Amino acid sequence: MDKSIQIQVLRSSRKTIAMRITGPNAVEIRAPRTMSQAQIDGFIQQHQAWLDKHMGIVNQREQEIAQLPPLTEMEIRALAEQALAKIPARVRYFAGLLHVTYGRITIRNQKSKWGSCSSQGNLNFNCLLMLCPPEVLDYVVVHELCHRREMNHSPRFWAEVERIDPDYKAHRQWLKDEGGKLIARMK
Repeated sequence: MDKSIQIQVLRSSRKTIAMRITGPNAVEIRAPRTMSQAQIDGFIQQHQAWLDKHMGIVNQREQEIAQLPPLTEMEIRALAEQALAKIPARVRYFAGLLHVTYGRITIRNQKSKWGSCSSQGNLNFNCLLMLCPPEVLDYVVVHELCHRREMNHSPRFWAEVERIDPDYKAHRQWLKDEGGKLIARMK
């Protein structure tokens, strides 16, 4: 294991161990409370090839992000105006398909979220969605509107998302793979 990688071990009442990369040089291990440190170290060694491969991908992505030019205030304003012109129509369309109501639509320039839905039905969307493929924008709209039925991420929630957007997993993956590059431009 590379000594520069920081490993955080989180113990809980879970039954299995899991590992995820949380940053360019950071790994989180979630382990059962009863698991010994030797067992955790063995798990890490057993998955060293996976860790090296994916840590390389994360580091490469971080380097690509560092080279991207930041968006100017004028560009952010233009994206927000585009979003205000486009997103409400998409919300109306998908709300009709889902048979749900919604409140106010707000466009923001957020650094961590693509969208959100309040318990009152108010919807917030990131102006950076204008830089995403149209089907990804639609996925985020559908995702937030599905929260009007289920204010959680239960299997019923995901079934509702899939009913409207059968390819939602690919669109969600696009945000995971490419979204960080867009958000990084909001410096």
